[in-house]
Amino acid sequence: NLNYTVMSKRKLKTLVDNKYVSGWDDPRMPTIAGLRRRGYTPGAVREFCLRIGVTKMDNMVEMSMLEACIRDDLNVNAPRAMAVLEPIKLVIENYPEGESETLTAPNHPNDESMGTRNLNFGREVWIEAEDFRESANKKFKRLVLDKEVRLRNAYVVKANRVEKDAEGNVTTVYCTYDPDTLGKDPADGRKVKGVIHWVDVASGEAAQFRLYDRLFNVPNPAAEDDFVDAINPDSLIVKSGWVEPGLPGRVPEVGSWQFERTGYFCLDKDSTSEQLVFNQTVGLRDTWAKIGD
Repeated sequence: NLNYTVMSKRKLKTLVDNKYVSGWDDPRMPTIAGLRRRGYTPGAVREFCLRIGVTKMDNMVEMSMLEACIRDDLNVNAPRAMAVLEPIKLVIENYPEGESETLTAPNHPNDESMGTRNLNFGREVWIEAEDFRESANKKFKRLVLDKEVRLRNAYVVKANRVEKDAEGNVTTVYCTYDPDTLGKDPADGRKVKGVIHWVDVASGEAAQFRLYDRLFNVPNPAAEDDFVDAINPDSLIVKSGWVEPGLPGRVPEVGSWQFERTGYFCLDKDSTSEQLVFNQTVGLRDTWAKIGD
């Protein structure tokens, strides 16, 4: 038995029949169809079976062990790409208007055999809202007003001013870039420690991101008086953002990408020509480790 889920066919059928999940292949379901749709590879499932072994006794197996198997698999085999899940716009004011360029990025930082890919870069890019603050302490290694950060595989930029909506949320950050920092440190020796990811505004593709978590809030929901009362209301969070262009045309053999600094994702069957849909297979690290301590 896996913790934080149920394995009984009767209970799983209850989840499907009562629309707690979208179907037997819902990525939160502990079914082969659900695991496949979430991006689990046959190799990761085999490794999980080897790690838990065979026993005649009913044991509760940590969900984190299954997640560790797919994380280890994809860390080695998944090519990298960039996606922004909660976008705000970054405008590079000293970048020539109407111009753009093609940058080169490795598909995997530790495997040159995976080759490289081209990235479009222009005056406007999307960045994650959480990667910018108007003020922050020294521990925050991302973009701050009047401070510098490097855009991954691109240039060093400095934030100068912001634009906000009626609720006071930052919607646009205006910055300047150092054109002599592509692939190298600033010539004057100043240190730029932070690196953030981005997606080009002009060429990025709209995408929906489905972030999956434990289906239940308790380790053994089957032991509850009514197991559906233990359903995690945040087991699915949907976000809308942008991905670098061309991903549907280069689906990797392993089926998933690592969206840099975010997690591992696979393309879902609900994708259309107007909007891509990506399912989060697993995060970059076990976020439940501290919760369980």
